[in-house]
Amino acid sequence: MKSFPFPLLVTLLHLLLIFALAALARALERCRSGRPRAALSWADCLRRAAPAALSTSLDIGLSNWSFLYVTVSLYTMTKSSAILFILLFSLLFKLEEMRVTLLLVVLLIAGGLFMFTYKSTQFNAQGFVLVLCASFLGGIRWTLTQILMQKAELGLQNPIDIMFHLQPLMFLGLFPLFAVFEGKLFLGGILAFGLGFSEFLLVSRTSSLTLSIAGIFKEICILFLATHLLGDRLSLLNWLGFAVCLLGISLHVVLKAMNSKGDKALEPHKEASSDPDLQLLLRHPEQGEEEEELVETPQQH
Repeated sequence: MKSFPFPLLVTLLHLLLIFALAALARALERCRSGRPRAALSWADCLRRAAPAALSTSLDIGLSNWSFLYVTVSLYTMTKSSAILFILLFSLLFKLEEMRVTLLLVVLLIAGGLFMFTYKSTQFNAQGFVLVLCASFLGGIRWTLTQILMQKAELGLQNPIDIMFHLQPLMFLGLFPLFAVFEGKLFLGGILAFGLGFSEFLLVSRTSSLTLSIAGIFKEICILFLATHLLGDRLSLLNWLGFAVCLLGISLHVVLKAMNSKGDKALEPHKEASSDPDLQLLLRHPEQGEEEEELVETPQQH
C-alpha cells in the first residue's frame, strides 16, 4: 500500500482474480467428477448472499485502506477486536449462548486493546477508525457467512462455491467506494482512451501535422487549467507566447478551410472529366485524329 497507494483498486483486482480462480477450480472439479456444481440464481444471490458479500468486501477494503495510515502492529492489535463483534452478532443471531466465559473474553480483549493504543507514539486516529470499522464489518461478515454456508438447501458448503458466488457481489459492493475515493484513477483511464481514440481518428481524417497542431492546443489548455485550478503563475512573456501559439493555430485552421473550399470547387470539373461522353467533346481535334490513326493501323496490317 505504501508503494501503490490505491488500496480499493488493489482489492477490486484481488476480487476479480479470486473469482477467476474459483471459476477455474469449479470447472476442473466438474470435469473430474462429471457432476454440476451448486449455482444460485441472481435473485437468490441478491436476497441471501448480498449482505455477506457487502460486509466482506467492505471489511477487506477498509483493512487494506488502513495500511496507508497505521503500522502493521497497530493494525494487527486492532483487527483482533473483530472477535468482539463476532461474539456480539453470534448472540444476536442466536448462534452462540451467553456465558460468563464469553464476557471474560470480551473484557480481556477490550482491555488489551485499550492498553496497546493508549498514548501510543505510532497511533493514527484515521487508520484506527478504519481498522475498527473493518473489525465491526468482519463480525457481520463471518456471522452471515456461517449462516449462508450452513444452509443445506443452498449447497454452498464447499469453499470454492461460496467464493465463486460472493466475489461478483463483493466487487459491486466495493466499486462505489472506489469510484468516490479513487475514481480519479479510473476516470484518468477513460480520458486516456478518449484521447487516444480522438488522436487516431484525427490522423485518419487529416494529417500528422494537424495532430501536432492540435497537440499544441492541448498543451495550451493544460497551461490555462494549471493557472486557474492549480495556482501556477505565468509571466507577461508567457502570455505573449500563448497568444502567438493561438495565432499560429488559427492560421492553420483558416488555411485548411480555404484549401477545402478550393477542393470542393474543383470537384465538378473532376466529375465532368470522368464522363466518357464529355471527354469526347472536350478532347483536342488533333488528339482525336491521332487516336483514329492508331485504331486504323491494325486493320491495314
